[in-house]
Amino acid sequence: MRRFEALLGGIGGVKSFDYPYMQAGARRKAPDKLELLVAAHRAELRRLQQAAQPDDKLVLAGKSMGSRVGCHVAVACTAEGTPGPDGLVCFGYPLRGQNGKLRDEVLLALRTPVLFVQGTRDTLCALPELEAVRKRMQAPSVLHVVEGGDHSLEATKTTLKARGTTQEQVEQGIVEVVRRFCEQL
Repeated sequence: MRRFEALLGGIGGVKSFDYPYMQAGARRKAPDKLELLVAAHRAELRRLQQAAQPDDKLVLAGKSMGSRVGCHVAVACTAEGTPGPDGLVCFGYPLRGQNGKLRDEVLLALRTPVLFVQGTRDTLCALPELEAVRKRMQAPSVLHVVEGGDHSLEATKTTLKARGTTQEQVEQGIVEVVRRFCEQL
């Protein structure tokens, strides 16, 4: 995400944060329970909302687990009737957990517009499965596919060479898709 934080800065203000288990001194590699991750993410959203101007669009962007937690935050806000994000950008959404379980419930409950940026080689999110879930979703969704991209959206050297492009150009393409998505919110 640090890589995309810098790239997305050209679109607008970007504020990153770390979950408590990742912060200095936490000394843990395993993520907190989902409830704690959602609470930390919601607290950060509230801080952003308090600092925002009335016409600002607030978009939660996350990589892998962060994108899934952002979706949970949006669903919780909708369920409570509290202001939530205007949109979501999910980089490498983990549709399948490490145990192989399909994690589509939050996507089906989602009402916030979402952009999925997925690699064709992402083992945690097979594109045909994501397409099947998207057809059942009520929230508007857009899918941007990174040809040859893995879970970190890094394309293979073979793919890059065959397409006559670089990883930097792939990432600039992603930023442009994110820009267009945000402009349409």
